[in-house]
Amino acid sequence: MNGVLLVDKPKEWTSHDVIVKLRHRLGIRKIGHAGTLDPMATGLLVLLIGNATKISQYVTNQDKTYEGTLCLGKETDSYDSEGEIVTTHDICTSDEEIHQCARQFLGDQWQLPPMFSAKKVNGQPLYKLARMGKTIEREPRLAKIYAFSIHEISLPYVTFTVACSKGTYVRTLAHDMGQKLGCGAYLSQLRRTKAGNFRLDQAITLENLLTMEYDEIGHCLLAITDIL
Repeated sequence: MNGVLLVDKPKEWTSHDVIVKLRHRLGIRKIGHAGTLDPMATGLLVLLIGNATKISQYVTNQDKTYEGTLCLGKETDSYDSEGEIVTTHDICTSDEEIHQCARQFLGDQWQLPPMFSAKKVNGQPLYKLARMGKTIEREPRLAKIYAFSIHEISLPYVTFTVACSKGTYVRTLAHDMGQKLGCGAYLSQLRRTKAGNFRLDQAITLENLLTMEYDEIGHCLLAITDIL
């Protein structure tokens, strides 16, 4: 079994959890993913099965699109709903100011990786240090925001769609937007809808996937040659 499998990841599952479950279900060790999703995030997870792991470099460097919700007026230590609330502010901003603020993030942005992230510094994942109460210096990384559209404002919640480069921290985008607005913000919900040419409507829910027979799952794979 070799190919690319598109999975609609449920909330509370890590990307690694999905891989472990499918390794057990398929009896295949060689399974990887082309871009992790945080446990609180749902949506498109691109899995590489068997020999498809060899084309990882061609699949992981793809742009991504997300739909999400940010909550204004509060900040968390993880920049998302999984963390502890550290500050609370009054929300004194108009709808137009929110739209204008979103437009300011278009183009190249330098982002500071959040402490609660899988990024490694000196071989140690940042989130492990964060859980020990440690905060260390991190190097900013360049992200590119192609589109950032605000869909609905129902304070304190703001729903949006963002198209961005690989490696963009949408949690950091939410946090930085809260800083610009002066009221703080954290990422409340996130759903990946696109990764490169792969779309969420092509994906299979993990629940359905785990009820399918081995051969049925095999028929759902995208061929390596087609991907290349």
